[in-house]
Amino acid sequence: DAVVMSMKTRTVAAAVARSSAGQAAEALGAAGARQIYFKYCSTFDSTPRGNIGPVTEALRTALGVAPASLPTPATPAYPRNGRTVYRGHLFVGDVLLSDSGMRQHPLTPMTDASLVRVLAAQTTGKVGLVPYADVDEGADAVRARLAALAAEGCAHAIVDATQDEHLVAAG
Repeated sequence: DAVVMSMKTRTVAAAVARSSAGQAAEALGAAGARQIYFKYCSTFDSTPRGNIGPVTEALRTALGVAPASLPTPATPAYPRNGRTVYRGHLFVGDVLLSDSGMRQHPLTPMTDASLVRVLAAQTTGKVGLVPYADVDEGADAVRARLAALAAEGCAHAIVDATQDEHLVAAG
């Protein structure tokens, strides 16, 4: 029912990460995979040169996602473990990630908690936001917001999530 591929793309050069992800997506597609889920660290590879954006774009290309398609949703939130996203900002407990100990991380220091800005620095596509109010209304409101973002030319969307149920709506 599922295949998990551990890629170790978090801190390698972006070109290596893109290539590895593209090859993995093509192999999974050839094997009949109908959905691809890209799991990344809850600290969101926080540098402007991080690999979440490049890998997401490589996956969109490898999977044949048309530029005018719905934006690819992204959220590192896992509310049960204290990782939440509100108004596009990543929190650890009650603290912005950029104010947490992750600010000094030796590989991926988090100096900006705005995931919209962080992802925009990593991608060529425009980044939008699916805010809390839409996510709280449920899956139909999330779909509607993604459609509106597509009309605005967004290829990516940060999705707010402050409780586990928001992840269900986002999914």
